[in-house]
Amino acid sequence: MAHKSGFVSIVGNPNVGKSTLMNLMVGERLSIITSKAQTTRHKIIGIVNTEDYQVVFSDTPGVLEPNYKLQESMLKFSKSALVDADVILYITDTVETAGKNQNFIDEVNKSKVPVLLAINKIDLADQGKLEALADKWKELLPKSEIFPISALHKFNADNLFKRILDLMPESPPFFDKDALTDKPERFFVSEIIREKILLYYQKEIPYSVEVSIESFKEREKQTEISANIHVARDSQKGIIIGHQGKALKKLGTEARKDIETFLDKKVYLQLYVKVAKNWRDQDNMLKQFGYDG
Repeated sequence: MAHKSGFVSIVGNPNVGKSTLMNLMVGERLSIITSKAQTTRHKIIGIVNTEDYQVVFSDTPGVLEPNYKLQESMLKFSKSALVDADVILYITDTVETAGKNQNFIDEVNKSKVPVLLAINKIDLADQGKLEALADKWKELLPKSEIFPISALHKFNADNLFKRILDLMPESPPFFDKDALTDKPERFFVSEIIREKILLYYQKEIPYSVEVSIESFKEREKQTEISANIHVARDSQKGIIIGHQGKALKKLGTEARKDIETFLDKKVYLQLYVKVAKNWRDQDNMLKQFGYDG
């Protein structure tokens, strides 16, 4: 049997379960998942390998009308994913309004590659609503094949994956067979820290934060990591640190546990909080954090 390889771009609006589905498909926790929208900011690749195939999934930021330069960069990641794909996997759910972000749906319709539409969270809807939703999406994306799924409960994900395999072109692998992603370990370390900030701090704080890894030293018995948490305003620095440094200490402890699980090694983690005024609208800062505008 000829070897198959190809690229699957996972696109859709924020908070519909794109990262949960990719983690399920890849079998590793590559994209951070929280209940807050706009969690994924970069295009994150997860690779599924067997002897017979290599499927490269791209989890992209949720599509939204940009309010500042960071979001413009995130939208570029999502649009570029439509061009690079062999299959577009458009994720919606039973909660959001069908047809939200019509401009992006128009872009998907222009694409020449197969579109699979996954309606996620079907455990939250009755049969009648699901049928009406499927009909509505068939109007919006007439070329698409529709798959009702529950990524959280792993329902129908196998059938979706089988269809993706059917659509993969015959090709040698694009990455080494032992590769899981194209991102370095330090990228995922910064994402784990950012996830904890999303979980433990409320309101606008998580969206004003970026994490950069200053040093990443692998010793014989442990990995020593130093990371900077960048906030947009002085007042946010105090909130991140908390009274007597307790909030930052809790953040560091919880992040370290997950980083140790991810690296499968003991970790010594140091966190520092720095103010980078209005970094979300500063071209030089966005470039430094990996958002090429």
